[in-house]
Amino acid sequence: MPVLEGSVGVEDLVLLEPLEESSLLKNLQLRHEKKEIYTYIGNVVISVNPYQQLPIYGPEFIAKYQDYNFYELKPHIYALANVAYQSLKDRDRDQCILITGESGSGKTEASKLVMSYVAAVCGKGEQVNSVKEQLLLSNPVLEAFGNAKTIRNNNSSRFGKYMDIEFDFKGSPLGGIITNYLLEKSRVVKQLKGERNFHIFYQLLDGADAQLLKALKLERDASGYTYLNREGSRVGGMDDASNFRALQNAMTVIGFSEEEIRQVLEVTAMVLKLGNVELMDEFQANGIAASGIRDGRDLQEIGEMIGLNSEELERALCSRTMETAKEKVVTVLNVVQAQYARDALAKNIYSRLFDWIVNRINESIKVGTGEEKKVMGVLDIYGFEILEDNSFEQFVINYCNEKLQQIFIELTLKEEQEEYKREGIPWSKVDYFDNGIICNLIEHSQRGILAMLDEECLRPGVVSDSTFLAKLNQLFSSHSHYESKVTQNAQRQYDHSMGLSCFRICHYAGKVTYNVTSFIDKNNDLLFRDLSQAMWKARHSLLRSLFPEGNPKQPSLKRPPTAGAQFKSSVATLMKNLYSKNPNYIRCIKPNEHQQQGQFSSELVAVQVRYLGLLENVRVRRAGYAYRQAYKSFLERYRLLSRSTWPHWNGGDREGVEQCLKELSISSEELAFGKTKLFIRSPKTLFYLEEQRRLRLQQLATLIQKIYRGWRCRTHYQQMRKSQILISAWFRGNKQKKHYGKMKRSALLIQAFVRGWKARKNYRKYFRSGAALTLSNFIYRSLAQKFLLNLKNNLPSTKVLDKRWPAAPYKCFNRANQELQQLFHQWKCKKFWDQLSPRQVQVLKEKLRASELFKDKKASYPQSVPIPFRGDYIGLQKNPKLQKLKGKEEGPILVAETVKKVNRGNGKTSARILLLTRGHVILTDSKKSQAKTVIGLDSVAGVSVTSLQDGLFSLHLSETSSVDSKGDFLLVSDHLIELLAKMYQAMLDATQRQLSVTVTEKFSVKFKEGSVLVKVIQGPGSHGNSKLSFKKRGSDCLEVTVQ
Repeated sequence: MPVLEGSVGVEDLVLLEPLEESSLLKNLQLRHEKKEIYTYIGNVVISVNPYQQLPIYGPEFIAKYQDYNFYELKPHIYALANVAYQSLKDRDRDQCILITGESGSGKTEASKLVMSYVAAVCGKGEQVNSVKEQLLLSNPVLEAFGNAKTIRNNNSSRFGKYMDIEFDFKGSPLGGIITNYLLEKSRVVKQLKGERNFHIFYQLLDGADAQLLKALKLERDASGYTYLNREGSRVGGMDDASNFRALQNAMTVIGFSEEEIRQVLEVTAMVLKLGNVELMDEFQANGIAASGIRDGRDLQEIGEMIGLNSEELERALCSRTMETAKEKVVTVLNVVQAQYARDALAKNIYSRLFDWIVNRINESIKVGTGEEKKVMGVLDIYGFEILEDNSFEQFVINYCNEKLQQIFIELTLKEEQEEYKREGIPWSKVDYFDNGIICNLIEHSQRGILAMLDEECLRPGVVSDSTFLAKLNQLFSSHSHYESKVTQNAQRQYDHSMGLSCFRICHYAGKVTYNVTSFIDKNNDLLFRDLSQAMWKARHSLLRSLFPEGNPKQPSLKRPPTAGAQFKSSVATLMKNLYSKNPNYIRCIKPNEHQQQGQFSSELVAVQVRYLGLLENVRVRRAGYAYRQAYKSFLERYRLLSRSTWPHWNGGDREGVEQCLKELSISSEELAFGKTKLFIRSPKTLFYLEEQRRLRLQQLATLIQKIYRGWRCRTHYQQMRKSQILISAWFRGNKQKKHYGKMKRSALLIQAFVRGWKARKNYRKYFRSGAALTLSNFIYRSLAQKFLLNLKNNLPSTKVLDKRWPAAPYKCFNRANQELQQLFHQWKCKKFWDQLSPRQVQVLKEKLRASELFKDKKASYPQSVPIPFRGDYIGLQKNPKLQKLKGKEEGPILVAETVKKVNRGNGKTSARILLLTRGHVILTDSKKSQAKTVIGLDSVAGVSVTSLQDGLFSLHLSETSSVDSKGDFLLVSDHLIELLAKMYQAMLDATQRQLSVTVTEKFSVKFKEGSVLVKVIQGPGSHGNSKLSFKKRGSDCLEVTVQ
């Protein structure tokens, strides 16, 4: 890629000069200090963990990298993700993104960034968004159960993960499938100082509510559990409680049922409580050492939670059944053996639970078999490890990295060879280290280390780690990549760092010494059949499904495959999958051991550079030509170096490039012209081109500045000349305008004197004939002026209700005085109206409507005038159930109050809540808040009220009403005036029909099959808030007394 102006260091290490480890480290350090964490090696991205949030992510940067090619912007992980996605979408090439590096180097975050980028740029839609959400939310679930705090990393993935994301032909995600590798299950029972167990245990204890903890028989204090490291239960910057809530939400979105989530947490709690089962020494009658449970409380609680008799679980932990085809022998276990069995059970339960969770996620995100799909794989797997004490786990991890290095070299060389072949350029053989001999040393089916380990595990007789090491020493005594104390002694080499129980393999990244202690046990990974059968007997569906081999109806004496064989098979499947896809690489580097921002340890980074084979990668990339670029892009950047191609070139892109390079006199050995690209062999040639371009840009900048300054001076002179002409023209014009104005004023003055002389002459001629009329008009105007001035000084107040007005002094002004009084009153009313808010206007309209309906008709009306209409008398805002009774289109509730419904049969009353909306009257039960009757306003025929001081009214329904009721409603309201005024307006708005309001002391209330006559009489001493009493008079008359 071009060395961009303003770039920090070298952005593509293919162009690094000189190509040495020291210069590579110096370049990475320089870029890290300037917060440039990404660097390229061709199309490989190197990512240095900054241990801080940088403002280089988000929608803005996603859109930027989506619109540009790989090399057009600064190195970024988005650029690689975009190339992979566009290649999958446009070229139908399945992709895989391989993310490797040490623990704490940022692999997990890199995989999240890749997935978030793909999710942001792919298609939209409800189904597509649902799939994207499920794919993204699988991360917090897997992190909770598969990640833990280590010395190197607070959120370290303790398993390898490969996710295939599947897309349709449009590039929209359909689903995916996840494969996990080698969960570090030994962490369940033991952690190093300063480390934690898996996150889920701490999230469960911190985030679960008291009820859930009680159901799981757990205590919130993490220090009370043996399997949890008491020294490191808290991690700075990590909120376990909120992460637990996020985990529950993610599992729900992915598709876990509430029952499945509960069972997963129960199995997790069981693993936690198994560590608290304390074993003690016991002796049988014959003196043989046995074991027993010291305190059975934890075992009893585990049995209750999973539905298993605690005695049966104790028997499985403290004894072992040896079964052959002919006989069955039960032997007791001593304390050490029983503790091994307990820990093996805990590790197997957790490991199988993790596998079940991965499979359950796959069920939710899997794609139907009939759909055509494209695949993008993302591999997030542990990097090469060299610890002080390397055991079986480091051995298989480094074996996996050997295979990844092998596929990286082969696919990189293959890609180079295919590009040269595609461009028609001769391919020259590249010398590089082929690590196939190391892979064969480990994985050979008959003479490999893994095969020897399996053979030793299956061999009858006394088997130990020492016999396994002896077999390796005998088999590989002359192997160039294998060393041990025995082989060194045979060659008379003395190495004090090599232990007697160790062997050493010379990996591609360096020599690693492995301690064979526990190799046999870890490879066997045995779980006693008694424990499997006990788990299968549990009345817990999830736990039973994790141990199918415990089913006594399907006994199997076949030995399960070893851990090494399973991992070798998984790696072979992974390699086959990767070979079928186009690879993209992200190499993650940890800059320091303390997770501190701004620190860069050259020694630590140098070790990782060797592990990752970055120098080897650069050498392979530079094996033929270090730089290549399409003719169009090259010509666009460098055409300014040739007079033939600058500023315009009308020929083809290749001809333009050839002409440009011809004038620069670059050696033909440094160049190769492909079909679509130009290839440059040495970075020095590219640096020469960039230097010439920089000098040429300076020349062009000087030329542009010169032309600009000349143009600016000419423009300034022309503006000054135009301004001088404009000022002169304006001055001359202004002078003439002043002269013209002076002449005009003189002419007007002469004309005015002439007209005045004529007017005075005519006035003297006709003055005496019109003197009487002139005098009378003068007197009338004087009187009118005096009247108006007096009225002005004696105006009444501007209050609307103030109707005072001064009388006219003369009869001739009476009519004018009345008109002025009316105008003044209208002005006061308008001024008062303009000061009112919309709510006050609405209240006045409602009061006006009430006045039209009940003034001088209803005795209780005068009391309602000064009281504002509130509408809500029951606290509707605090009762969301009542709010939901109205439809979404109904608008706000106009009146909400408690009324009394009168039983027309016996006169008894019952409380109801009445809701008046813009289209309905709703009667609800005052206790249950459920709609009992909904009456449309179009079904209301009229209302009958009395003239007395009571709240009784009858709601008459039309005969065609669809309301399923027994007839009209007889109700009592404490806010009758407001209710009927608002009902009248609502009915007028909804049906364009006026509500008929009848004021009478006798009215008929209809039943379905008849009617009742209601008579209202005034009782003695009635005043204030009246009370009503109801008495049935006969079968068809109801007498109401207002007291």
